Amino acid sequence: MKKIITIACIAVLFGCQEKAQKITDSKDYDPYLITNNTPSKNALHEEFEFWQKEFDNDSTNLVEMSRMSGIHAAMFGITGDISELKTSEKLIKKSHDVSARNKDSYLRSLAHNYVSQHRFKEAQVLLDSAYTYPDNHRETEMMLFDVAMELGEYNRADTLLGKIKDPKDFNYLIRLAKWSDHNGNLDAAIKYMEQAKQIAEARDNKGLKIWIYSNIGDFYGHAGRLQDSYDSYLKTLALEPDNHYVKKQLAWMAYSSEKNTKEANRILDSVMVNHKAPDYYLLKGQMAEFDGNISEANKEYAKFIKATENPDYGGMYNAYLIDFYADREPQKALKLAAMEITNRATPETYQLLAFSQLKAGDKKAALRTIAEYVEGKTSEPKALFHSALIYKANGMEDKVRPLKEELLGAAYELGPIKAKKAENL
Repeated sequence: MKKIITIACIAVLFGCQEKAQKITDSKDYDPYLITNNTPSKNALHEEFEFWQKEFDNDSTNLVEMSRMSGIHAAMFGITGDISELKTSEKLIKKSHDVSARNKDSYLRSLAHNYVSQHRFKEAQVLLDSAYTYPDNHRETEMMLFDVAMELGEYNRADTLLGKIKDPKDFNYLIRLAKWSDHNGNLDAAIKYMEQAKQIAEARDNKGLKIWIYSNIGDFYGHAGRLQDSYDSYLKTLALEPDNHYVKKQLAWMAYSSEKNTKEANRILDSVMVNHKAPDYYLLKGQMAEFDGNISEANKEYAKFIKATENPDYGGMYNAYLIDFYADREPQKALKLAAMEITNRATPETYQLLAFSQLKAGDKKAALRTIAEYVEGKTSEPKALFHSALIYKANGMEDKVRPLKEELLGAAYELGPIKAKKAENL
C-alpha cells in the first residue's frame, strides 16, 4: 500500500510540473529588452574615456592604473568580453609591482580577478599572502571563505565564517546564506538573504540592492517560489535595466516553467546584442532540442563549442563542457572532469566525473565516485539527477526512488530535458 501511495504522489507531483505555470508577462520587462537601453554600459564608457586620457598621459601612475583595472573588470561584467578581464589582470599585476604600500589590496583585487576566471587555487595563494599583512584582515577572510567554498575546503570555510561573524553585517549574512544552502537548509539560506535585503534597503544602497535582488531571486527559484523570484528579478531591472544576468534568468523561467521557447529566445536574443557568453548558445541549443529541432540544436551547440575554444576562458566553462560531452564524447568529458577536480574538488565536480564514468561505460567506477565524494554531501539537483542515473545503472532501485521524487520537485532547476529524463528513471 505504501508503494502505491508513493507512486501516486510522484504522479501528482509530475502532473503539476507538466502544467506550464504562467509567471512572466512581457509587458513587465519589454522596456528592459530595448537593446540601446544600456545606462550601466554608457556610464562605464564615459568613465573609461576620462581615465584612458589620464592613463595615456602617465601609464605608471598608480591611481590611473587602479581605476583602469577596475573599469576593465567592470567592462567584462557588462559585455562578457574575456579580453577585458585579462587586461584588468595585467594592470593589477603592474600596480602591485609598482606600489610600495597597500600590497594586500592589490593581492585581493588580483584574487577577485582570478575567481572570475575560475583560477581558485591561485586566488587562494594570493589571499593567504594578503593575510600576512597587518591590515584589512576581515576583507581577506571574507574572500578566503568564498574561495574555500569553491575549492570544497568546507572545514576551513566554517572556521572563516566564524571569524567574520556579525549578524548585522550584509557581507556576513550573504555568506551565511551560502553556507546554509551548501548544508541543504534552503529555508535558512533564504531567511539570511532576506535579512541582508533589509540592510541593503535600509541603506538605500543601489549596488547592494542590485546584488541582493538578483541573487535572492535565484534562491526563491530554487525553493519553487517562482512568483517571488520573478518579482525580485524585476526589481533588479528597475535599478539596472541592462542587467544581462537577470534577463537570462527570465529567459530560463519562460523556458523551464512555461515551456515557452519562443519567448525565451526573444529575451535571450536581446541580451546577446550587448553581452557575449558561450553558455547562451548552449541554452539556445537545449531549447531547440526540447522543441525537437535537432539540426538547429546542433548548430547552437557547435557555436557553444567554438566560443569556449578561446584560450582566455581557461577552465571557466569546464563544468558546462563536461556535462555536454558526457553524452557525446565521454572520453573527452573524463579528461576535462579530471582537470576540473584538480582545480576544485567539490561534490559538484565529482558528480560530473561520476556521470562521465557512467557514460564511458564504467558504471562501477561511477558508483564508487558517488559513494565516496557525492552522496550526502550535496543537495544540488543535477548532482542528485546524475546520482540517480548511476544508481539505476547499478540496479539500486531502492536508492533511485527517493531521489526521483525529490527530482520531480526540482523540475524547474533541472530544465525540461533533464526533468523528462527524471520522470523516466
